[in-house]
Amino acid sequence: MKKLFAGCLTLFVSLAWAQGVPQTQLPRTTLKAGMHLIQAQVAQTPEQRATGLMFRQEMPANEGMLFVFEQAAVQCFWMKNTLLPLTAAFVADDGTVVNLADMKPQSVDSHCSEKPVRYVLEMHQGWFAKRGIQPGFKLMGAPFATRP
Repeated sequence: MKKLFAGCLTLFVSLAWAQGVPQTQLPRTTLKAGMHLIQAQVAQTPEQRATGLMFRQEMPANEGMLFVFEQAAVQCFWMKNTLLPLTAAFVADDGTVVNLADMKPQSVDSHCSEKPVRYVLEMHQGWFAKRGIQPGFKLMGAPFATRP
């Protein structure tokens, strides 16, 4: 039964992706960047991460998407089928921003983390810069809590 459900979910995600449907119903978490709150959708499965913010035509100012990976690795992102200009923050396990990359909509240019990370936070392009957030800044929130 579990295998059947996983197969149906994969088929649904594949059909949604093929039809250009944005994913807007992912679980959410609240992150803090100093005094600023971020409402982040959490993409944690391979299918959720593959779709990301594709096909979104709008997004609230303080909303973004947090990509969560099982293992720290050099993470690379591109913007095919993504309509909004975004900045990716590549984030270490403790919430420290490793590096930032401004990404152009509808581009297949690759933007990668400078070292292995488990988290990538995508926000509207310029969101981090307007708030003075640079590499070394520490984000706070449940995903970055100390793990055993």
